[in-house]
Amino acid sequence: MFRAISWAALLTGTLDIAATIIKFFIGHQQGPFPVFRYIASGVFGKETASTGTLMIIWGLVFHYINAFLFTAFLFLIYPKLIAWLKSKFFTGFIYGIFIWAVMNFAVVPLSRINKFPSNAKEAIIDAMILVFMIGVPVALLAHRYYSRNHRLNLNFINNSEVVKSHRA
Repeated sequence: MFRAISWAALLTGTLDIAATIIKFFIGHQQGPFPVFRYIASGVFGKETASTGTLMIIWGLVFHYINAFLFTAFLFLIYPKLIAWLKSKFFTGFIYGIFIWAVMNFAVVPLSRINKFPSNAKEAIIDAMILVFMIGVPVALLAHRYYSRNHRLNLNFINNSEVVKSHRA
């Protein structure tokens, strides 16, 4: 499972950071370095993180740590969550919104950034990036992992139809 989680985190972390860098470039006409410095500033503070190559590296490391943790969490809860939500795509959508909420209501306020997005349009764009770059891909990869390893009965959606056909 660790290998599947690691590959999924690498993929989705890369999708997420690529989308974030593109969004940042469109809005500010700057390269990726300020994005990584912003991430590092959550731990080191804005003044410290605003200089040096080391802060760019720390930002990248912190980003992939977060991607790994969120990916691992979904992999661990996926069997229960899919049984409840019944759709891998809906599960991914809900999980992306969950990530956005955790980041904006817990992680960022507790960090040295301490800033909630004040613009509703930006908040929605950020949430959709998390939904489509992390939530849905991780849900699809977790679904694939569990279906290949026979650890999840993925036929539960049609179980009621199976029961009806056996009664007839």
